[in-house]
Amino acid sequence: MKKFEYMEKHGYEQMVYFYDKTTGLKGITCIHNTTLGPALGGTRLWDYECEEDAALDCLRLARGMTYKNAAAGLNLGGGKTVLIGDAKKDKSEAYFRALGRYVQSLNGRYITAEDVNTTTKDMDYVHEETEHVVGLEGKSGNPSPMTALGVFYGIKASLEKAFGDHDFTKYSFAVQGAGQTGYYLIEYLLEAKAKKIYFTEINDDHIERMKKEHPDVEFVEPDDIYGLDVDVFSPCALGGFLNDDTIPQIKAKIVAGSANNILKDEDEHARMLKEKGIIHAPDFVINAGGVINVYHELGGYNKDRAKRDIAKIYDRLIEIYEIADKDDISTYAAAKVFAKKRIKIINNVHSTYIRD
Repeated sequence: MKKFEYMEKHGYEQMVYFYDKTTGLKGITCIHNTTLGPALGGTRLWDYECEEDAALDCLRLARGMTYKNAAAGLNLGGGKTVLIGDAKKDKSEAYFRALGRYVQSLNGRYITAEDVNTTTKDMDYVHEETEHVVGLEGKSGNPSPMTALGVFYGIKASLEKAFGDHDFTKYSFAVQGAGQTGYYLIEYLLEAKAKKIYFTEINDDHIERMKKEHPDVEFVEPDDIYGLDVDVFSPCALGGFLNDDTIPQIKAKIVAGSANNILKDEDEHARMLKEKGIIHAPDFVINAGGVINVYHELGGYNKDRAKRDIAKIYDRLIEIYEIADKDDISTYAAAKVFAKKRIKIINNVHSTYIRD
């Protein structure tokens, strides 16, 4: 992978590799854009097959955070950290305190939080070494329920766009991934009395939890989730699952979930969804509930205020769907237009010199 060419093409600011010999911590932090403010993005721990996979994942996720934070109306740029390791073996107090020192070394240009395979407890250890961390216990806490709440509002907007109403009792859902955000999304769908819910998972504990707590939510094998005859497909696992092989299988009218970077190729696969007549809620817009929630820590956390801001995801998606229709472009392209417009406007506002 030619990293500098990739960074130049997509306008990245910084990419940092780090290694701690005491704990074996090894990872990458990418900062994509800090026009709106310090870069914020969570720390993901994954057993990547190779460094190149980790680097590409970090780069894509960081850019997605720029668009997510901009589209969510936050005064934040985009960044991300990925750690290369086994979550069942490598995690410890020292491991995450070492991470905290590397975050601190970026002098506030980057703020981290929990992500895949990291928790609020892990972030408390990071906090021992740096103030540049959010999503802490006693403050906003676990962001997954709030991310799921944002996805719920996004699905509501997508149902309105596709069918002209958002009566959940009329529609069926297929949720891919039920560990964290997918689990809470299913809870919201059940509260809304969704007509039928299917789910898939690869973690046996999560499968058994769902079967025990909600036996009416039907399990399907991972490879079968795409072709279900449902109204809404909600990808809530890892990214890259919508590609040349899976998109032709989709029967759902709507794709709307919490997973980041669900399109293997942003442009090509967004066009494929458009050509199939599928309403696609761009991931960096619909899954912004968690980052909106932790953002409120920076100014004094108020849960009700955070929820009110998360509810605005509905309005943003309606506006993005209107842009897509007006310009005859994919919804993903329309979401980037929406986000880039805000970055440009705020950058121009900042062109007026004011002494700090």
